Amino acid sequence: MEEIEKLDLIENNENTEVLDISETNIQENPYQEKSHKLSILETYGENLSSKEFITDPAIGREQEINEMILALITPDKSALLVGKPGIGKTAIVEGLGYRINIGQAPDALKGWNIIKINIPSLLGSSKTEEGNMESRLELLLQELKTVDHTILFIDEVHLLVNKAASNNGIDFANMLKPFLDRGTIKMIGATTTEEYESYILRDRAFLRRFIKIDIAEADEDTVVKILMGTYPKFEKKMGLKLAYTDFQKEQIFKFLVSATSEYKRVYEMQSRYPDITLTLLANSFSYALFENSKEVKLQHIYKALCNFKGIYPDAKVKEIAKFKETFADWLAEENVILDA
Repeated sequence: MEEIEKLDLIENNENTEVLDISETNIQENPYQEKSHKLSILETYGENLSSKEFITDPAIGREQEINEMILALITPDKSALLVGKPGIGKTAIVEGLGYRINIGQAPDALKGWNIIKINIPSLLGSSKTEEGNMESRLELLLQELKTVDHTILFIDEVHLLVNKAASNNGIDFANMLKPFLDRGTIKMIGATTTEEYESYILRDRAFLRRFIKIDIAEADEDTVVKILMGTYPKFEKKMGLKLAYTDFQKEQIFKFLVSATSEYKRVYEMQSRYPDITLTLLANSFSYALFENSKEVKLQHIYKALCNFKGIYPDAKVKEIAKFKETFADWLAEENVILDA
């Protein structure tokens, strides 16, 4: 009798566990099957459609996002973003994920998931539920057969066709072609202009499945808007406040944008708008955090400027002098004396 009760208890526990697992899968992991199969999309991917963004990650990029949407809803086509490094290609894709999340995407893309996959994470093998070691790429291809309404976002997509750089000659591009042809899987690829011309143009079969979208560097006015929209993210992440009115913040941002303009940048750094200016602003927050300050003030922005390696030394000297002159009245009000 005692054994029967134990069996009943075990059976009830098993039923309870199955229900808990199923509920977890529905809420947190739409790709992992109830049989506990390893999900490459879940384990090595990031779902940009369900990610919580503090602010719009693609301010001033409506045209590029619309072009990307048109490419994705075109039958048998995917989107290929091409542009210089540091101009915000990834942010544009995040912007689409943000719009899907808040219900501002066209009906044709509602319910779709944008999964960011890094090519290096697919290299190597993983242990399956059965205890076997299988190639992550093969596991991904198997998983893609069972999912739909999924957009793969692959940064540095040229690695798909550059077999020598990816994984000793494994042809990722040809393996993915059947899934792109099926139509239920779409892809957003991102690459630099140089890598596009060196590798992707050579693979015509791969290229014809994409609509190319040229991403230009943002202009100065747009970068100011990006900074105005992005600084709250820094505030929340670092627990600090930028201690000025909106008008003053805009004046500060205009200065930072001017200080990081094209001909002042260190060429080898290959940083461009908005990345280089966002880096300088982020450094300002870091200096405030380092000094245990609760607010980011001009003195922290000044220190970030003085130690910034993204612009040439001679340009930096001029910008430091300009900073002291431009914000002299504000500095006097704050009783701050900057280094000579």
